[in-house]
Amino acid sequence: MFGTLSDRLSGILSGLTRRGSLTEEDVNAALREVRRALLEADVALEVVRSFTDKVRERAVGAEVLKSVTPGQQVIKIVNDVLIETLGGEGESINLDAVPPVPVLMVGLQGSGKTTSTAKIAKRLTDRNRKKVLMASLDTRRPAAMEQLAVLGQQVGVQTLPIVAGQSAVQIARRAIEAGRLGGFDVVMLDTAGRVTLDDTLMEEVAQVKAATNPHEVLLVADALTGQDAVNTARAFDARVGLTGIVLTRMDGDSRGGAALSMRAVTGKPIKLVGIGEKVDELDDFHPSRVANRILGMGDIVSLVEKAAQTIDAAQAQATAQRMAKGQFDLSDMRAQLQQMEKMGGLGGVMSMLPGMKQAQSQLTNAGVGDKMFKSMIAAIDSMTPAERKNPDLLKNSRKKRIAAGSGTTAEQINKLLKMHRGMADAMKMMSKQKGGMLGKLGGMFGLGGGLPAGMPDPSKMDPAQLAELQKQLGAGGGLPPLPPGGFPGLPKGVTPPAGMMPKLPGLGGGLPGLGGNPFGGKKK
Repeated sequence: MFGTLSDRLSGILSGLTRRGSLTEEDVNAALREVRRALLEADVALEVVRSFTDKVRERAVGAEVLKSVTPGQQVIKIVNDVLIETLGGEGESINLDAVPPVPVLMVGLQGSGKTTSTAKIAKRLTDRNRKKVLMASLDTRRPAAMEQLAVLGQQVGVQTLPIVAGQSAVQIARRAIEAGRLGGFDVVMLDTAGRVTLDDTLMEEVAQVKAATNPHEVLLVADALTGQDAVNTARAFDARVGLTGIVLTRMDGDSRGGAALSMRAVTGKPIKLVGIGEKVDELDDFHPSRVANRILGMGDIVSLVEKAAQTIDAAQAQATAQRMAKGQFDLSDMRAQLQQMEKMGGLGGVMSMLPGMKQAQSQLTNAGVGDKMFKSMIAAIDSMTPAERKNPDLLKNSRKKRIAAGSGTTAEQINKLLKMHRGMADAMKMMSKQKGGMLGKLGGMFGLGGGLPAGMPDPSKMDPAQLAELQKQLGAGGGLPPLPPGGFPGLPKGVTPPAGMMPKLPGLGGGLPGLGGNPFGGKKK
């Protein structure tokens, strides 16, 4: 979502780091560009003014301008102020109350309120081990109650039986009573929405709140609507009093102004963000991590957490053992590509790696991306088990059959096999290096039997510990140096940051063999 803003800010601030010294005018000139970039990203004017004033106040001091690295100091200040603007410490849904805990979901029609209700219910069920009941209070939108019932079946969460003719307040009271009698921990109340704000909507929400006394009132807002989302939050907060915000469509291509403005304008924390249409695509909102990603510093902690959640530990361990023995067939390669897809694809992973912005852009220009990986998986799927296990069986006639079945060409199959050989050779080489480089790198992302030795499990860490881990593994730290010869197999001209060799999850130590770029795009 923050791609355009990130590019602008990274370009502006990198100009400061290239200067040996800074003057007050240099800082002011950079802040004028930052101001313009934020306004173009649809950040509220009052937030932009506050942001630039805070940065200027801290940056135009003798302590910064006369320091050894003034450019880096200014970047740190921008990062700190950005974190403050986004809310400082992240906050999660508060369930510290006598069960059943009522959670009221409010928002405009089309913002993703019903889907978000199901996502949160699934999250509370799976992660917090809570017994959740969902109830739809939308008596106006056709099939709204049926939609929530279907979603409840998909996520494995119970929904309140539909009784025709009841009002929203009556349904809400029945839901709370059912939650109490059924021993539920949480009752999710999905209220009706409107296309625009009106008195009827606000009055109904206010009545439901008075009848249920919810512990959390969460506004679901569409991040793609920009400043309209901020205005909606203001209106709901003034009428019913919000406790938090859920931003949907954070995976979209909007300019990100709503996310940057929401906390500063309303004073209410963004607690969760929707990053896709699937029921498990909901993430906690961590201001420090978002700020780091906006400024191109990566987000190693989130990457480790996502790997821990998506990678099958048993399968990863078995794959790592095979790799250590130099055994890496096409089925293993397919499994690694699928793991990459589960973690958000190549773009999603690289966006979380410190300093990989330029390399990500170069890979895109070279045609290396998720579309190419899908074609590779399709080609492998068209092979027989024997062919996957022993690629030497693939002669011309078999290659033509595979190409016809996967929508590729025999030439592309040749390049796929060349890539596989390159990856297999790289795995064998890394497994023989002193200290087991493959094990160390794979361990971080679930390929070597868990997290590296001495590294705590992020899922069991408090926010302060996570922040410290992010600091330790931030830009320029926490990843091993490049081996002799550089980053194996990347297209010519694609250069990772000096001194870093990011292990892309599921690919056992980089992207060996991608120089062939077999499935589309112009080779650099």
